Amino acid sequence: MATSTITSKGQITIPAVVRAALGVSTGDRVEFVQVEQGCFELVAATLPVSALKGMIKKPIKPVTLAEMNDAIAYNGVEGK
Repeated sequence: MATSTITSKGQITIPAVVRAALGVSTGDRVEFVQVEQGCFELVAATLPVSALKGMIKKPIKPVTLAEMNDAIAYNGVEGK
């Protein structure tokens, strides 16, 4: 198990084996994602935004403005 110590400034050094497994190096970003109370995942945030393209498929039928307004009203967001 790889471990680290927190400095007085709240910083840690990510052990080399963890950096290698995540595929991160100097200058890369990581995210801390809470998966449950007191438990976090460390996720490499190195992909460009363009990598998200195609993750969500286009709807078969376009949504009308009236349908969007109805959905907003239904979710109680309208008027805020």
